[in-house]
Amino acid sequence: MKVVTSIFLLSFCIIVVFSQSTPITTDHQQPQPNPSFKPNQTQIQNAGSSSCSYTVTIKTSCSSPSYTRDLISLSFGDAYGYQVNVPRLDDPSSRTFERCSTDTFEIHGPCTYPICYLYLYRSGYDGWKPESVTVYTYNYPPVSFYYNTFIPNGIWYGFDYCRRYLPSTATHAAAL
Repeated sequence: MKVVTSIFLLSFCIIVVFSQSTPITTDHQQPQPNPSFKPNQTQIQNAGSSSCSYTVTIKTSCSSPSYTRDLISLSFGDAYGYQVNVPRLDDPSSRTFERCSTDTFEIHGPCTYPICYLYLYRSGYDGWKPESVTVYTYNYPPVSFYYNTFIPNGIWYGFDYCRRYLPSTATHAAAL
């Protein structure tokens, strides 16, 4: 009887948790500039034994320039401050970010909870229009961010859905 009750309670808790979580969907929202965003350089350097692997696929739009020589950077993370920062993804000699192409990157960085923000940074004169960026993580479903717009020069540009993952102050205070 105790085993059946325990399984029921565990199942009920799992259903409640998953029914209250909101999936990340970016298909109806536009990326935004974030002039105050600063990548956290120290967490990559101090990742040590808690380093995780990520696969990132970036699809370049067919309406992008045929290629770009611009510097392209990427930063993503979770609602709790864990961040993965890649200062340079671009490599013009390898034909990265050509029009109508999909590029895949294997990235190592600190382990995160579900990824809820992603920013791209572009510096240069060619221009670049990504269609989408998808991050595959070790322990959570993949998350896709849909851009389909040109990345402005010299500013972090993207999505931040982290407020969906943090409990509100009132809920947190009531739990205490």
